[in-house]
Amino acid sequence: MIQDHPEGCVLSVRAQPGARRNGVVGEKAGALKVAVTAPADQGRANKALVEVLADCLGIKKAQVELLSGQTHREKKFLIRGVTREHLSGTIQKLLKSE
Repeated sequence: MIQDHPEGCVLSVRAQPGARRNGVVGEKAGALKVAVTAPADQGRANKALVEVLADCLGIKKAQVELLSGQTHREKKFLIRGVTREHLSGTIQKLLKSE
């Protein structure tokens, strides 16, 4: 789910566009499952994913960048300025609180 990167970490995400509410909803196939209310139309879901990830992880939107998967459910996000240990701990807390 989390890979090291020179600028931070790469996080695997499985997107769920068109959901009833925004948020982290679990883990699926080694990826963090994130639901967004925005539809998968003209990049709106991708923008919403950046906002939800930044909010849930307690970081700025500028620290979150979509690396791959622009038109797929399976995506990879670069999370800048965050260590693997910190990101892993934050994700575990999110998954426990769902």
